[in-house]
Amino acid sequence: MVRAAFEGDGAIFHQPQHVSGLHIMADGANNSGNGSREQSSSDEAALSARLGSLDQRLSEIRDSRKIRTDQPGAGSGDGAATASAMARGFRLSSELIAGVVVGALIGWGFDRLLSTSPFGLIVFLLLGFAAGVVNVVRSAGVAPDRTGR
Repeated sequence: MVRAAFEGDGAIFHQPQHVSGLHIMADGANNSGNGSREQSSSDEAALSARLGSLDQRLSEIRDSRKIRTDQPGAGSGDGAATASAMARGFRLSSELIAGVVVGALIGWGFDRLLSTSPFGLIVFLLLGFAAGVVNVVRSAGVAPDRTGR
């Protein structure tokens, strides 16, 4: 059966008696004629209309996003927002480092004055770290600022 399909003048379905089920299915698909073509063209028209509607809605959404990001202070991806975030990060980290350094300097000073070698440095270093963390939390807006009683 397979050999008969490949023999001859190069046509695959040259001998329809060997592949009768195949040509019946092919004829059944083509027998509907204009009915299936009209249905497929109406389906294509409906799909095309849906695609056009989707394209219109997507362009409206893109435009609204572009308008929102063009407003000052609203852009999440522009350089000004990134720069201000970096500035805030540097400010918060410098407040933490300043608290630790000031605590260490005060502790070192007490150790020099009172001859209590490592204890003043350790205690004030820990106090400076705690003060730095409190300053960072206040600056970040996590805790309320209680300085203006």
